[in-house]
Amino acid sequence: METVCVLIVSWLYLHSKKNSLKELILEKTRELFLTIGFKSVTMDQIANAMGISKKTIYNFFQNKTELVKSVANYMFKSISEGVTEIKKSSEDPISEIYEINLFLIKYLKNESVSPLYQLEKYYPVIHKDINKKQFDFITKTNSKSLENGIKLDLFRKDIKIDFISRLYFKGIIGIRDLDTFPSKLYDPVSLKNDFIEYHLRAIVTEKGLKKLNHFIKKNK
Repeated sequence: METVCVLIVSWLYLHSKKNSLKELILEKTRELFLTIGFKSVTMDQIANAMGISKKTIYNFFQNKTELVKSVANYMFKSISEGVTEIKKSSEDPISEIYEINLFLIKYLKNESVSPLYQLEKYYPVIHKDINKKQFDFITKTNSKSLENGIKLDLFRKDIKIDFISRLYFKGIIGIRDLDTFPSKLYDPVSLKNDFIEYHLRAIVTEKGLKKLNHFIKKNK
């Protein structure tokens, strides 16, 4: 019986170490993808950055495409959890949207290499799956924020919640399109702030406008 317990404990320990290494690979790859780009990063670069062999990476991921898919889902999960935590503690939906924006700027490293655009261009199947998950998450959480804003008299009572939620999704994803908003002409951070202002100005009440103006002045 004692031998069995030792074996179980040993297996759990090794399993835990294996999962920890896999997560470390995902996190380091995320950093490299956001700094260099999905297409440019090689398996050699990831291995060198971590001080491990490529063989170790291939123990977890069969090829780069599988790694890209895992990292994309890892990022979606991390962002979703981060946004959910912000929504739990935020004072109101206007403060919330700016707090989420700051969180995304930090997590995505200002999107200097436009990760979503690259994902769509070089890994369209993976992008389609992530885009569907983003749509479901953003429209659902944004609908709740709109409802809360109406209750707090920050948003107009006559807005169409489902329509606004879908429009917000298309906008917040659309401004990441480099063909429409080339980085040489549009700074990613300023672009997001401008879009948020555009979005909120269309739906705020007089009370909401006062709070919105506070954030606009703060971001200038």
